[in-house]
Amino acid sequence: MERSDWFLTARERGNSATSIDRRHGGDAWTSNNLATPLIHGHEYFARLCDELQRTRPGDRVYFTDWRGDPDERLDGPGSEVVDILVGLAERGVAVKGLLWRSHPDVTRFSEEENRTLAKAVNDAGGELLLDERVRRAGSHHQKLFVILHANAPETDIAFVGGIDLCHGRNDDEHHRGDPQAIPIDKRYGPTPAWHDMQVELRGAVVGDIAETFIERWNDPAPLHHSWVGPWHSRADENPKDVESLEAVPHSDRSCGTHAIQVLRTYPVKRPRYPFAPLGERSVARAYVKAFRRARRLIYIEDQYLWSTDIARHLADAMAEQPQLHVVVVVPRFPDEDGRWSGPPNRLGQLIALRQLREAGGSRLAVYDLEAGGFPVYVHAKICIVDDVWMTIGSDNLNRRSWTHDSELSCAVIDDTIDEREPTDPAGLGDGARVLPRETRLRLWREHLQCDEVPIDFGAGFEQLRSCAEDLDRWHDDGCTGPRPPGRLRVHDPSPVPLWQKPLMWPLYRLVNDPDGRPIRLRVRRAF
Repeated sequence: MERSDWFLTARERGNSATSIDRRHGGDAWTSNNLATPLIHGHEYFARLCDELQRTRPGDRVYFTDWRGDPDERLDGPGSEVVDILVGLAERGVAVKGLLWRSHPDVTRFSEEENRTLAKAVNDAGGELLLDERVRRAGSHHQKLFVILHANAPETDIAFVGGIDLCHGRNDDEHHRGDPQAIPIDKRYGPTPAWHDMQVELRGAVVGDIAETFIERWNDPAPLHHSWVGPWHSRADENPKDVESLEAVPHSDRSCGTHAIQVLRTYPVKRPRYPFAPLGERSVARAYVKAFRRARRLIYIEDQYLWSTDIARHLADAMAEQPQLHVVVVVPRFPDEDGRWSGPPNRLGQLIALRQLREAGGSRLAVYDLEAGGFPVYVHAKICIVDDVWMTIGSDNLNRRSWTHDSELSCAVIDDTIDEREPTDPAGLGDGARVLPRETRLRLWREHLQCDEVPIDFGAGFEQLRSCAEDLDRWHDDGCTGPRPPGRLRVHDPSPVPLWQKPLMWPLYRLVNDPDGRPIRLRVRRAF
């Protein structure tokens, strides 16, 4: 197998302005890394807290986030986000961060929280910028941490994924929810259970993650939009005379067996990003390439699964490969399922699911999760194809994530062949790989609530189906008798009434799932 069979080449990335591929000789990926999936916020927050506490004066910490709640605890009392970051800055660690400026709290966003966190860190000597260099109606959705050690570069580490530094994320495999809860749809209960993922990274890929941060940091464009009033964008919140950052040298140090490709989304906008003047859609292009090579199984966990553009590529893959099965895990309800917020969310998903069912029939299985009597909000963004290629990141399977907001993900191929049967399930000679297979099996064990699950795709597909049908039947019978094991339910979103569709379709297209592509790509329906 050639890496380029799965990974994008530098040419296929489609963004010659970025330095991310040039920095290691033109290959669009790095080798000999170590990637460790961290399932749930509790596991990630504990690891992040431990690594931050290990830093010393002269070390550097770079991070980006969509939302940062100052009082969110990473690992128990005394580990509040603001206290950890302020403590780093006060003891001489160079703390530099980019937080999306966000919208006012009255709109159920996080402008006040992000501003409060930024002020505290900046007062302590750090530099935390509120970054509004986005396309209109867009956001910075990347979530990354890079920790660079001045005297021990071999211990440099990065984290990438879908988990924000905010309330609601610090849940674990028991799914009792974060005690510092976030209000979402009331059907999720008072402390909503939250299923999420991050990946811990060591090796040369850390430099690529740092470069992603540095490119954004060094963007000379104003941090705020001139067309937004002072009640929203306050330029004086950010430190003055922010200095540019130097690139992190590429390292060939070997840490493991994982080849990793860093993928991003940036929209086309004005003023242009100097590192992506026509945008970058490597997230979208990587998925499309992987879907085309899929033969037996595409496994997805996603917050949304919207957009006919995305569903079309999955549907084409199922139509072309008669043995290909697709399993998707999504939330049961949108996080906001009100009179105006719910229908646009459901409409996009209903249309996408109809496309997929027409193409795949019974080879498509879509589930949601429940635990402790409440549904689990699925916020994870992971895809595994044929136990060979996997990606973890901030992007969702919708047009907004693939074209409009800033996103960051890591695609991984493990060089270690998994010798358990089936050793080559796709039949292409690629072999099953240890990391994606173990990650899939770990997730399935949690969802099925059992210690052993079949490795074989077909047997595993049927066990997931049986588990969900048993639990649905138990609910239909009034929850009498012992509850069947497992957390899977067949996903059956509520339809949008016919009279609402003419109103909700423009709202979905313009607000929920906008398009950040250049006009020529929109016309071609390409990424």
